[in-house]
Amino acid sequence: MAKVVKFGGSSLADANQFRKVADIIRSDSERRYVVPSAPGKRFKDDIKVTDMLYACYDAITEEGKNAYNQFAPIAERFNGIISDLGLTLSLDKEYETIIENFRKKAGRDYAASRGEYLNGIILANYLGYDFIDAAKVIFFTADGKFDDTLTDTCLASVLHGVHQAVIPGFYGANPDGTVRTFSRGGSDVTGSIVAKAINADIYENWTDVSGFLVTDPRIVENPKVITTITYKELRELSYMGATVLHEAAIFPVRSAKIPINIRNTNDPSAKGTMIVPEADSAPEHIITGIAGKKHFSVISIEKDEMNSEIGFLRRILTVMEKNNICFEHIPTGIDTMSIVVDCADIDKHPDIVEKICEITNPNHIEIMNDLALIAVVGRGMKAKKGTATRIFAALSHADININMIDQGSSELNIIIGIHEADFEKAIKVIYDMFILSETE
Repeated sequence: MAKVVKFGGSSLADANQFRKVADIIRSDSERRYVVPSAPGKRFKDDIKVTDMLYACYDAITEEGKNAYNQFAPIAERFNGIISDLGLTLSLDKEYETIIENFRKKAGRDYAASRGEYLNGIILANYLGYDFIDAAKVIFFTADGKFDDTLTDTCLASVLHGVHQAVIPGFYGANPDGTVRTFSRGGSDVTGSIVAKAINADIYENWTDVSGFLVTDPRIVENPKVITTITYKELRELSYMGATVLHEAAIFPVRSAKIPINIRNTNDPSAKGTMIVPEADSAPEHIITGIAGKKHFSVISIEKDEMNSEIGFLRRILTVMEKNNICFEHIPTGIDTMSIVVDCADIDKHPDIVEKICEITNPNHIEIMNDLALIAVVGRGMKAKKGTATRIFAALSHADININMIDQGSSELNIIIGIHEADFEKAIKVIYDMFILSETE
């Protein structure tokens, strides 16, 4: 039996947090493989070590500033943790190597990765675990894509002979050995990759919240924690902006059907959220979560007998592809079609309407800007009649106009488009309708 445990930057921000993490790990002998992030903020106006590393690298390589002076605050952060924990560990040689590589312009990926690398060495020393450099076991292809086949093989082989290990998150290596990072928050991905490689029983992702929340706490005060959510539901919510877990972290463990448990380092007794391949029990509420994004535009096209014109949609999508524009949704009618795109893409290509007109000759075409999309997601919606009616009634009662409706064939989610000025209000009334009213 083995668990992979990942700890975020806030969980490892200082020595006191290290002690909490060590207590959590030592309380369960199955927590054998640990993936740490770089130290995060210790207080509101603090600076994350990753941001300090970026700034240090730029100051040395672009501005020619003294390398030792620039790196000193970073070394002080790590040395402070080491001293407070009472360790005899010295990272001076590691600092020298990093500074020298900064001077040689090893790259911003290398610079950013050193936070996880150094934190991993400290945590391994504190726990008495083996340290395994992620650059030795996690690989990318020459074109920058994650090499899952080589990584799975190498990780499984290395970890098979190691009972307990710390593997830093966020980075791996290119074929030439240079460091490459995942996108920001990529330690989540590393944890998932390690869990898949060893076929872990569970992947615990420890952060500073007690699970995945039904909706954004910046909009709804103290939203409820989701106790159980499926991978499909999480994918829908992550796509629409829910950010507790890095979106790419879902796929490695999902393919291996390994559950994820979101936990709170500062409240380890809380059970958190279980993310599972399939849910065995009925959901607590009809909906599982609410998430959304602003700043979309809708290209609305009208043409008589559009449905009988072969290749109509293909021609439009060809124009979008040539202009490097992704679409979010394409709700359609018999003679109408709406294409939802990012506002920024419209700003970059103000002539996109003209280009579509050239190849479709529509009766009418227009762009509506400042659209927000809200996804109401839940496996319980399929078996419950009237869910859409309740959503629309809640919005109507709040005097919010609906500009677009889109529902997937799985009946797992309903997406509505509204003016972004009504975004926060819409999320609140939907939450009240499905969570508060069902709780009272």
